[in-house]
Amino acid sequence: MIFKTKEIYTKSNLLSIFRLLLAVPFWFLLDNFNDDNIRMITFGLCLFASLTDILDGYLARKFNEVTEFGKIIDPLADKVAVGVIVLKLYLIGEISDFYFWIIILRDVLIFAGGIFITKKIGRVLPSNALGKLTVITIGIVILMVLLAVDRNNWVYLLFYYSSTVLIFISFFGYVLRASEFINSGKR
Repeated sequence: MIFKTKEIYTKSNLLSIFRLLLAVPFWFLLDNFNDDNIRMITFGLCLFASLTDILDGYLARKFNEVTEFGKIIDPLADKVAVGVIVLKLYLIGEISDFYFWIIILRDVLIFAGGIFITKKIGRVLPSNALGKLTVITIGIVILMVLLAVDRNNWVYLLFYYSSTVLIFISFFGYVLRASEFINSGKR
């Protein structure tokens, strides 16, 4: 798949590229997880990254800038930013092995599946509401970890277990949707 320059340099895609680059400060900021100020800065940066995620989709639709490149860079930026934060939180012992591996495996399998599907149907399979809901619940768990919320708090447990269930449901939903696209020959 080859992209034209004008398809890459849109307002929405530049926001997604910026969010992708936020992975670098996330990585270094989390080296100082025990510093309350650094955790609050990281928390604020996560909220800002979430805002850019909402804004890039809005801008793409408003200015009719929905591109195949955007369909790749937007979820890639989400996966890289969330992946870096989850990896760092795992390495410093703030999230469990189980939670780390289900997030990473889901994202790697969906990314690899996305490449396969794109080659099969000739376009990128866009994300759906279930996938976005999954990322939002994972993001809320990450934000609660950054805020040092008690892990036995019922609100934390509600989002933790909801995101865990959604990770599995959204993965199987993606597989089902992809197989339907392939079998129907949709383009």
